[in-house]
Amino acid sequence: MRWSFIVLAGAVAVVSTASILIRLAQVEGASSLTIAAVRLGLAAAILAPFAWLKAGREILRLGRRELGMCLLSGLFLAIHFWTWISSLEYTSVASSAALVTTNPLWVGLASAVLLRERPVPAALAGIGLTVAGSVLIFAADSGWSETTATNPPLGNALALAGAIAASGYLLVGRALRARISLTAYVWLSYTVAALLLGAALWASGTSLIAMPVPAWGFIVLLAIGPQLAGHTAFNWAVRRLTATFVAIAILGEPVGAAILAWFFFEEGFTALQLAGFVLLLAGIFVAARGEKSRETQN
Repeated sequence: MRWSFIVLAGAVAVVSTASILIRLAQVEGASSLTIAAVRLGLAAAILAPFAWLKAGREILRLGRRELGMCLLSGLFLAIHFWTWISSLEYTSVASSAALVTTNPLWVGLASAVLLRERPVPAALAGIGLTVAGSVLIFAADSGWSETTATNPPLGNALALAGAIAASGYLLVGRALRARISLTAYVWLSYTVAALLLGAALWASGTSLIAMPVPAWGFIVLLAIGPQLAGHTAFNWAVRRLTATFVAIAILGEPVGAAILAWFFFEEGFTALQLAGFVLLLAGIFVAARGEKSRETQN
């Protein structure tokens, strides 16, 4: 259990760099759809040799139900990245990161119905604290974002759509990971998402050849760090911890993203946002205590 928390904490730290790398790639002229498609395409390509060496036979033996769930997972993942990355074109890093990580609300509500996984009281308290923290960050950011964001309402709506899609991805993954290995699941999900986004990119007529070299560099870092290291660790943790707790822990991302945005883009944050960060961290701590209590009782 201790290693599960350590791996999850490291994943949150790595994923916190995603917003910065995306914004840097956008500044260099890469479109949001291009970033999403290339990010997942590179991740799937890098992972492919390891996936087939370790789980090739397993992948070939998967039934229709498992393959269908992988398709659904990949669809949710594609929608998540497309909408969230697009949100960074229109709103601040702080608001985007805070809203896209509100998924504990959706995961907590759906887990009880779909997974029959009723959150313990501490997890419910953690959800309340983290959602409250996200609301404070959003409210604080809206007061000054007009000077740094082109269309905050649209960006915030896209980030929220990304949160809902990420919740679906986590829930499908939790159900499917009991049936197939981590390697097989991650590669199939990434590949499906990459193919869907690649098809959308082709339909849009966007050329990858014209993309500047610096933009390619940022996307490669995005694929290796947040995508492969960060999200693969999330999938590893979701089998050992509840889907609700993993979603709550991911809420540490807005804190790291906001700090990095202040350093790279001078996107300062207010006292109200700092209060929101405190609530986010408090929610993670409370939920972690609840998770440990659940493990002790079991």
